[in-house]
Amino acid sequence: MTGVGDATPTRLLCFGHRGALAHAPENTLKGVERGVALGADWIEIDVQLCAGGRAVVIHDRRLERCTSGHGLVADTPWAALRALDAGDGERIPLLDEVFERVAGRAGLNVEIKGPGAAPEVVRVARRWLARGWPAERLLLSSFDHRQLADVRRLAPELGVGVLLAGVPLDLAACAEALGARSVNLSVDFLDTALLEDARRRALRVYVYTVNDTDDIERCRRLGVDGVFSDYPERVVRGASGS
Repeated sequence: MTGVGDATPTRLLCFGHRGALAHAPENTLKGVERGVALGADWIEIDVQLCAGGRAVVIHDRRLERCTSGHGLVADTPWAALRALDAGDGERIPLLDEVFERVAGRAGLNVEIKGPGAAPEVVRVARRWLARGWPAERLLLSSFDHRQLADVRRLAPELGVGVLLAGVPLDLAACAEALGARSVNLSVDFLDTALLEDARRRALRVYVYTVNDTDDIERCRRLGVDGVFSDYPERVVRGASGS
């Protein structure tokens, strides 16, 4: 990460948020494809566990907002989830299917949403690492820092990103304590002291969810390393100077 407030803007990595949320149903294979096509360096998705313990790609713990179903993801068997419409006729994918779709085309940031999902996410991730997926192109993140501790305990070779929704009193210390690769901050709490502290601790800084072009340019000026965006093309366009 360059210095906070450096005059020379850094190139921002672009994370396609839930694929490319502004262009395709979130957390679907169509969304993933759209994010890659729009030039995202990384694709970000969310993972919950369904009944039976499989890692499925969906943001909410309930089905109503994102699909044609009702009830809790954790109470719904995989076969029933697969039958639901997740938007535009898309189906809820398995985490394995997203790995397969993205392999060799972009990095993957898996946000662990559901409680107790870390061991299954690690199991799937390790299988893909064994198939040649580069460890530096995979990041597991969560607001639940206990799950990140589980990841570090189970698979220290996997990089983790600490998600924050505010500015902690100890700034980025919690991320360093977890041995994290990055701290992932809300654009609403883009605090200079937090950025500087993260830099001192050799943490990468990624900011979510950055859709406004003014915010994209502000992140670039501040020297953050990457942004999550529903509009990957806006980040890519800014990087090209067009």
